[in-house]
Amino acid sequence: MELPGFALAVWMFVCLYASVVGYPNGKVREACTSMVPCHGGSPHLSPEHAMTVNGTEFKPGDSIEVHLSGPDFEGFFIQARDAEHLDSPAVGSFALADRRRSQLLTCGRTKNSAVSHTSKAKKNDIKVYWIAPEDAPKHVQFLATVVKKYRIFWVKIPGPIVSQPDVLSPTPPLHATSEAISTSHPVSYISKPFSASGCGITKFCIRNPTNCDPGSASCFFLSFQREESSVFIEMSGPSEGYLAFAFSHDQWMGGDDAYLCVNVDHRIHVSTAHLKERSHPLLDSENALEDVSWRLADGLLQCSFRRRICLPAYKGRFNLDASYYIFLADGEASEGGLIYKHRHQPLVTDGLYNVTGLPQDIGGSRAPRLIKAHGALMFVAWITTVSIGVIVARFFKPVWSHSFLLGKELWFQVHRMLMLTTVMLTSISFVLPFVYRGGWSHQAGFHPYLGCAVMALTIFQPLMAGFRPSRHAPRRQLFNWFHWSTGTTARILAVVTMFLGMDLPALDLPDPWDTYTMIGFVAWHVGTDVLLEIHSYCLVRKVEVIEDDRIQILQSLTSAEAEGRLFKQIVLTIYVCGNIVFLVAFLIAINQV
Repeated sequence: MELPGFALAVWMFVCLYASVVGYPNGKVREACTSMVPCHGGSPHLSPEHAMTVNGTEFKPGDSIEVHLSGPDFEGFFIQARDAEHLDSPAVGSFALADRRRSQLLTCGRTKNSAVSHTSKAKKNDIKVYWIAPEDAPKHVQFLATVVKKYRIFWVKIPGPIVSQPDVLSPTPPLHATSEAISTSHPVSYISKPFSASGCGITKFCIRNPTNCDPGSASCFFLSFQREESSVFIEMSGPSEGYLAFAFSHDQWMGGDDAYLCVNVDHRIHVSTAHLKERSHPLLDSENALEDVSWRLADGLLQCSFRRRICLPAYKGRFNLDASYYIFLADGEASEGGLIYKHRHQPLVTDGLYNVTGLPQDIGGSRAPRLIKAHGALMFVAWITTVSIGVIVARFFKPVWSHSFLLGKELWFQVHRMLMLTTVMLTSISFVLPFVYRGGWSHQAGFHPYLGCAVMALTIFQPLMAGFRPSRHAPRRQLFNWFHWSTGTTARILAVVTMFLGMDLPALDLPDPWDTYTMIGFVAWHVGTDVLLEIHSYCLVRKVEVIEDDRIQILQSLTSAEAEGRLFKQIVLTIYVCGNIVFLVAFLIAINQV
């Protein structure tokens, strides 16, 4: 029985699983309701830390500055809740002032409704911004859990209460923990989320995901509505930093007409820019936009403005009565308004469009077609053909040893056909990213390096098989070992490479779905391998005692394998069906990005 492959597969699965479940970095969604850290022990009663705010009143859409301060602490967890029902879910959303020390969490159905630490580094002051939702209660109280050390923590430290205007204070009366500071009321020109009702009828719309509601927390929306000699533009999406779109003559960044809505200290600055290759956008000193308005609430950044169709006086502005590719991107911005590289691959339309022509309602793709094809072919090769081919060669030699196809044993022909298919699919897939990039990608981390190693092993394996010694040759055992080790190494590297590739910006499958699904596939393959190994072991150990002149005859391995033929065929059928389910799931996910 060959156990090294099984042991190696188990080791790989354990390592991959361990890398996923270990997150000691403040992602404490389990504490959303109770706000109690999972440290064991009991919370302390007399808090050493306090929260302050920069105002006591708010209106929907307003931003309240919240400070948490006190002696050095390692962790924290902040929420806002209905002051009259503190056991109710979190209210409103937060925005960050320092992304290095704090991060946003989603509790329940409210996106960015809590804030926690990013590391155990000691800190004594945290500043965040709370953004009031449209359906905010009359009174809102801030609560904080603070962890000084692992076993020293305080839960639900009561913070200030803020109220909507002309509302009586709750009981008990307002307990402010800061000096009286006038409330900040940022201007909010847009009163509600945009509507898609006129898409394809009176305005040209781009939505991602396709046909999504602009008011949802996962919808990126861009619309153009012609008004005589100008175009009214609306843009919204789930971003705390910036949203941007650009008109381009091709599907590559560079020489493009761009428009940015940037969150600067919780006010949206709308500006035009010029994109020069893959570099930071060059902001224009003069703004050609009119009727600018914005809104920042419920995790959505919205902005709208009007610009003339032709702007001959402004260099770099394209005429809007021509056809262009349209880019839509989002990303992070610093407190001072400096924008960083977009977090995801920008959404790019699949063709040239004239936004002042016939109204349309279209989608777009964040993954180029060549990259989608690359991922799809690799999944077909390494989830289906190679996995099934290995199972057939490993466990079906005795089962199909007396069946022949084209003069060769059936198991060998099936194995060879599947492996040659793997080589063909991998080779085609390997070339596609180089065609798309026009060369080597320096922004894909270890993925291309491991991919090259997988490609080399994939080519080496059939070349080595071409020099296979005869079955009884002295070097046959050495060949078998090299053949197994090369194939096993290629499979492990392929799985690791796919893990890394699924989260690259060019593909970026849904997270954490992609990771858990790939772990599920590894577990499925390892489980099938274990089951068949146990079955083979039991067949070897099985004996039939035939009492004839007191001679016990050990049942032969061939006969035992024949008895297990039906079992193995059932397992293979179920395994193939399971692999197809995993493959279809990945292909659907690739098609939707």
